[in-house]
Amino acid sequence: MEWKLLFTTFGMVFLAELGDKTQLATFCLSANCDSKWSVFLGSGAALVLSSLIAVLLGDTVARFVSPNTVKIGAGLFFVVVGVYTLYTAIRSV
Repeated sequence: MEWKLLFTTFGMVFLAELGDKTQLATFCLSANCDSKWSVFLGSGAALVLSSLIAVLLGDTVARFVSPNTVKIGAGLFFVVVGVYTLYTAIRSV
């Protein structure tokens, strides 16, 4: 087990998930129901499953594409989504 990688991954995912749509949806579900454990276990299982899918896909993609290309592609994707979001927000004002 690579402890440094484990804690780095935990920190990055934890910070990335703070205040995102998933956390807000979980917040709303928890506020509207009595079974907090069901919401916790359901949201936790969903995060674990989506992380498993990401790890498996990441491993598969890494066999065909260099990690640097993946980083550049992900960065460009986020820039494009950000520019599009800003454009639509400005257009609707």
